[in-house]
Amino acid sequence: MSPHLHFEQRFWEFPVSLTLILLLVASFYMRGWISVRSESGTPIPAWKATSFLLGLLLIWIAWGSPLAVHDHSLLTAHMIKHLLLMTLAPALILLGDPLKAVWHGSPLLVRSALRRLLKQQLVYRFGRILTAPALCLTVSALTLFVWHLPALFTLCVQSEIWHTFEQITFLGAGLLFWWPVVQPWPSSSTGPRWSMLLYLFLATLPCDILSGFLLFSDRVAYPVYLSAPRMFGFSVLEDQQCAAALMWTCITLVYLVPAAIISIRLLAPHSNRRDLTRPQSKGAVPQIDSHTLGVV
Repeated sequence: MSPHLHFEQRFWEFPVSLTLILLLVASFYMRGWISVRSESGTPIPAWKATSFLLGLLLIWIAWGSPLAVHDHSLLTAHMIKHLLLMTLAPALILLGDPLKAVWHGSPLLVRSALRRLLKQQLVYRFGRILTAPALCLTVSALTLFVWHLPALFTLCVQSEIWHTFEQITFLGAGLLFWWPVVQPWPSSSTGPRWSMLLYLFLATLPCDILSGFLLFSDRVAYPVYLSAPRMFGFSVLEDQQCAAALMWTCITLVYLVPAAIISIRLLAPHSNRRDLTRPQSKGAVPQIDSHTLGVV
């Protein structure tokens, strides 16, 4: 297939469906957030609610703003979307303790059914496997590499269905990746917190490899952009180098933030760091009971 494909002129239209879905999610979260304050002795702090809502906003910017249109013309725009959907938005969403808000915002009948389901040993084991750091790191790395293979990358540029699926997997892989780091309710530590420093370091390697290849290559990695209308005076190769530099820099800086926080807590006085260095349970998800799930 020739890399010089026909590009239709794309214009941004306000994404009504996406906006309504995100507003619905936000309203359901806020309903749960208010319920937690009235039902639980440990309400979700306001900064966590702000973090969750900001995460939803970043999803809208990546998926529904004019940035979504430029994704088909600039690799840099694609990389910004990738960073928003896989790196920034998932971390902010998990910091908001969304499952706690959803639990308290659900009707008592739904909570009762979920409690019985979560007590099943098979569900508990599945939760442990799904949130195991090794699996989360592997899924994140594979998602990054697979969708940046030239053939699949071209397919996503040409097909809106595949493009949507790609963005969903970016967001899903990002949520999995950040789960062991953030450990939102009701998860608990699977081991010493210093292991997360190694986890974050290993997570930078796939990004370094991909961004390094794109940055220092003298060839266009994605010929599909050769026939795209050029914007901002960037050549295809300059656009590729800009995207790679952006990815390399942002990933490094973003991962340094939780690494620094964890390091500071580990270096705190012994009395304040015992809970950070001692495993709380054998699984990534604690045994579920009425106290853990905040049932009143």
